[in-house]
Amino acid sequence: IYVQMEDEIASMNSVLGASWAGVKAMTATSGPGFSLMMENVGLGVMTETPCVLVNIQRAGPSTGLPTSVGQGDMMQARWGSHGPYEIIAIVPNSPQEMFELTITAFNLSEKYRVPVLIMSDEVVGHMSEKVVIRRIAPQELVQRRRPTVSPEDYLPYATDGDLVPPMALAGEGYRFHITGLTHDERGYPAMNAVAQDRLVRRLVDKIRLNKKDIIRYEEAWVDDAEVVVCAYGIAARVARHAVQMARSQGIRAGMLRLITVWPFPEDHIRQLAQEVKAFLVPEVNYGQIVLEVERCACGKAKTVLLPHMGGGVHQP
Repeated sequence: IYVQMEDEIASMNSVLGASWAGVKAMTATSGPGFSLMMENVGLGVMTETPCVLVNIQRAGPSTGLPTSVGQGDMMQARWGSHGPYEIIAIVPNSPQEMFELTITAFNLSEKYRVPVLIMSDEVVGHMSEKVVIRRIAPQELVQRRRPTVSPEDYLPYATDGDLVPPMALAGEGYRFHITGLTHDERGYPAMNAVAQDRLVRRLVDKIRLNKKDIIRYEEAWVDDAEVVVCAYGIAARVARHAVQMARSQGIRAGMLRLITVWPFPEDHIRQLAQEVKAFLVPEVNYGQIVLEVERCACGKAKTVLLPHMGGGVHQP
């Protein structure tokens, strides 16, 4: 079912409402639309609403180049809404991965009750390649955990130790209060520092403590590498060819492709930093994820940005 709303703010709000009504809901946007959706992404984080948002990144700032490539929204994906929270952001680099990783995004959103971002880019979004629409087994699809208690005993934000509360659906007889305010287990506003501390710790920890389940990346030629090219999206496809060219010339280059960018695979990059001389980070922006690579390298390996402002991609 597709619904056309009047703007991006209403679109994201409708997605949240649809999710509470029991369907798997998503929306898609680009550039300024992503900015407009950020307020309700924060609402989705606070209300723990599973949903998916696709951002086909274009060159900015502002209206920028509406139909040309960029990767300038990567930090906005992590910090675009206000307050302390964690988010999941996945970056496909092909039309096939747009299909496969959308399934992954929905599964993660349902499992952890959090909005999941698919941070693609214009080149992948407009790319024509073979896509296999495979048959999906029911067991591949994660469904949100439902309450096992009676409506009289149900607390919308009570957990049983795994940090993610079961989710009742609107219209099933359960009474619940859903608010963007700091709230207690009943969902009622709780305007004090103790409730804020308890709630924020759980919202953050349900992602941070499950990083090993969430984070995905792909490596090639890293075992003997002195320089590792770290890239994502369309920049990673260009970079892979560049690494192959370098190796053919005797340069010990390796490739680390980020599939999950948030949460960031910091433990793995810290380990790599002890084994290589440098990281090279090509991005279709003026430097965003390179800052995270540099932070995790902790000075043990040099980190070099190779930027492209957008409107096109790097040459290998």
